Amino acid sequence: MPMLSAAGNVELPLLLTNLSKSERQRRVEIALEIVNLKDRASHKPGEMSGGQQQRVGIARAIATEPDLIVLDEPTSSLDITIRGRITDLLLSLQAELQLSYIYISHDLTTVEHLCHQVAVMYLGSIVEIGSKARVFGTPQHPYSKALLSSALVPDPTVRKMPYLLSGEIPSPINLPSGCPLTSRCPEAAEQCKVRFPPFVEVAGGHRVACIWARPQIEGNDAAPQIAATGG
Repeated sequence: MPMLSAAGNVELPLLLTNLSKSERQRRVEIALEIVNLKDRASHKPGEMSGGQQQRVGIARAIATEPDLIVLDEPTSSLDITIRGRITDLLLSLQAELQLSYIYISHDLTTVEHLCHQVAVMYLGSIVEIGSKARVFGTPQHPYSKALLSSALVPDPTVRKMPYLLSGEIPSPINLPSGCPLTSRCPEAAEQCKVRFPPFVEVAGGHRVACIWARPQIEGNDAAPQIAATGG
């Protein structure tokens, strides 16, 4: 809330509990101290930087002492330096407070840095799910391949082979039958238009919704080097 101080914003969800005022204040102080904003408790959002505002949001989330926090694009409006600090804070909180996150983001760099399990979605449907190492190392679904091949890497000497999709994205309120990627997928077959493909387990816990998905032979599933120009 723009008219409330940092402490007031952190206290907001606690007002919905049966906690006493002193207990609410105690939790607010602890949460602000954890995110290194104890000296900004009386500051309003307009008096704080974008990174500090994000820390207030994190403090508000942990003040209720949850087991699970949903993070929806928590670093999208931050520059690269502040983004790194916020993800590092989230990692330290995860270990210190034994938190679980559902992290929703288009930023593949932070997803890879922060997450253990990854689910790739296209037009509201999960098309691939597995460990970070599996999904990033050996993507199997065509959309996952296109998504990862377009991601920028900090090393300018690394070049990726682009995996290109073509055509228009279908309307999310009028999806075609079958796999929603069919109209854009370079590997689409006629049967892809008929029904959404069932999940196939290609390796331990790594599942893919694609007719071309096949179980991988253990010891022979190392990712090929993706080298490319552009996305």
